[in-house]
Amino acid sequence: MDSKYALTSICLAEHVVLVIETFAALADPNRFRIVELLRSGPRAVNDIGDRLHLNQPQVSKHLRVLKEAGLVDVQPLAQQRLYELRPQPLRKMDGWLQRYRRLWEERFEDLDQLVEEIKEKEKSDGNKKRK
Repeated sequence: MDSKYALTSICLAEHVVLVIETFAALADPNRFRIVELLRSGPRAVNDIGDRLHLNQPQVSKHLRVLKEAGLVDVQPLAQQRLYELRPQPLRKMDGWLQRYRRLWEERFEDLDQLVEEIKEKEKSDGNKKRK
């Protein structure tokens, strides 16, 4: 590899690692539900547990994983700790997925074109049989 691209490779590798960590954190259904709940704003651990029917130790464990993945921040407020969603990892994941969306869109366009060609061929074959 050319040394002038070494930094680019390192940055790309770090970006991919962040995306993998985000996917891994969201793979658990309860953590995914917590992230969905936090979309509406910061919440305390007990509030999250009450809304998702999870006990406090479970919620704390999941929040710790989400925090380690960079998906949530915690803000102390009096005797509570409020957890809020951090959009940056989700934006990075969205950017990574965008490359695949373009690929999928191209393939769906190709599929649409093929379906139209098949319909036209069946239509013309049907007209030939009637004659």
